[in-house]
Amino acid sequence: MTSFRTFRADDLWNFNSVNLDPLTETYNLAFYFTYMARWPDLFSIAESASGTVMGYIMGKVEGQGKNWHGHVTALTVAPEHRRMGLANQFMAMLEGFSERDNCYFVDLFVRQSNAVAKQLYTKLGYVVYRVVEQYYSGANEEDALDMRKALSRDVKKESMVPLARPIKIHELDND
Repeated sequence: MTSFRTFRADDLWNFNSVNLDPLTETYNLAFYFTYMARWPDLFSIAESASGTVMGYIMGKVEGQGKNWHGHVTALTVAPEHRRMGLANQFMAMLEGFSERDNCYFVDLFVRQSNAVAKQLYTKLGYVVYRVVEQYYSGANEEDALDMRKALSRDVKKESMVPLARPIKIHELDND
């Protein structure tokens, strides 16, 4: 049996097996603590009956005006717990909270090479809004796809109309 709950500080010592996936971004402790303090309802963990961490989602709400939205900062499921629908459940939870916060849309960034994630998000109704060049840095530098799904407040689905050109990472601050 799987249970979902709010991420706690002591979970930071138990989720390494989930974070070892090469496509999962790992952050510093202060970053995780910020999410626990500011958006606790959007930082959830799935654990097995034995207490094993199966996956987690980190999210937040941000923006102004028609750019008020939910954002998926990280979503990861341990390899041995994939194909069980956990990612779908995590996304439904985050989308539900975003609806309750009266957001216009939910967005996320995904590596262009991550075909499995792109397929998942497409099945959930997300579309590629824009390409962010060189979003991911380091040894595996890569462009990101900014994918979006309109929520009920965006009746005309304006938030999902794709941009005609890629953007540079510094242009994200101008949203």
